[in-house]
Formats: sequence, structure tokens, C-alpha cells
Amino acid sequence: MIEFDFSPFPEIQTERLLLRRLTADDVEPIYRLRSNPETMKFVPRPLVKNHEEAMQHISLINDLIDKNEGINWAITLKGNPEFIGIIGFYRTQKENHRSELGYMLLPEFSGRGITSEAVNGALEYGFNQMKLHSVEAVIDPENYASERVLQKNGFVKEAHFLENEFYDGRFLDTVIYALLKRNYKTIHFPHERI
Repeated sequence: MIEFDFSPFPEIQTERLLLRRLTADDVEPIYRLRSNPETMKFVPRPLVKNHEEAMQHISLINDLIDKNEGINWAITLKGNPEFIGIIGFYRTQKENHRSELGYMLLPEFSGRGITSEAVNGALEYGFNQMKLHSVEAVIDPENYASERVLQKNGFVKEAHFLENEFYDGRFLDTVIYALLKRNYKTIHFPHERI
């Protein structure tokens, strides 16, 4: 079984991004991200109703980091500490050296390759520092943007489960994409896209 140590907190730099720890200063953009029906369309979780709930979300994330059970980063542009999204490893199976990767981006930053670049940086950390053997991503089958991000980073479709999750009065399908460490390749992203 693998063990993690996220102290000191590991910041990640990519060509255009800095992935840093979430702080209380991120409460407003977390609120905007998780209260927006459009950004939460493919995330079967309740919308955040206020800044207090957004702060609880930040506290939950930081508690998991402090317990070395999971890690999330705020996505920021280099030279600008403002939160534009979140990425991290959830539902880690230490005994299987496997973790789930999740990410979200404020809508005004989508379409610029930022998510793909953040995924690549997180994967490098997950495989090389956390010593993961495989990483999975669970997505809604209609989330084509997320599917493209995963495929661009080398993930392959492992499964499509029919109506396996019940949320908000209906059954939802889920699709699992995964990437093995041996198939991971660092991707370099051009600067011009921002």
C-alpha cells in the first residue's frame, strides 16, 4: 500500500499555470464555480447555496490534504494568483495505487487548453510523486469537453455503466476513463493559446 505526505504542500508549475493550495481567499470563485448550474451540469452534487457552503468545501479539501488522504490544487495563471479552477485526486485507493482525478474550470477560461495542461501537471505529480499506478476519471457520457481533455492526455475508455448512479430523482450513466503510469507521456503545451 502506498502512503502520501503532502507537507509541505506541493505547488505545481506548468508552462502557463501554477497549481497552488486553496485558501479562504478563494471562497468567491469557488462559490461561483459550484453554484453555477452550467459548470455543475455534469457533476451530480448539490449546488453551493452561499459563501459559507463554499468555505466548507475549501475546509473539506484542506482537511483531506492535512490527513494525507487526497489533494486538490487551485488552478491559476502564472503571475496571477486568482483562482480560475480546481483539480485534484479524489477517492484514492491506496491499496490499489489508484486514484480518481477530478477538475473544474470557471467558464470564462474554457476553450484555451488550460484544463488539459492542468491535468498533465497533476498526472506528472500523481505518477512520479504519489507513486500511483493508475488514474481514473469518472464522467457523464454527455460531457464531451471532459472526454476530449482525457483523450488528449492519453486516457482510454474502460467502462460505460448504465444508470448506475441515482441523483436528483433519476438514474445517471457514468463513463470511466483511465490511464496507466506506463502509458503516461508528458505533453508540452504552446504558450500562444492564452
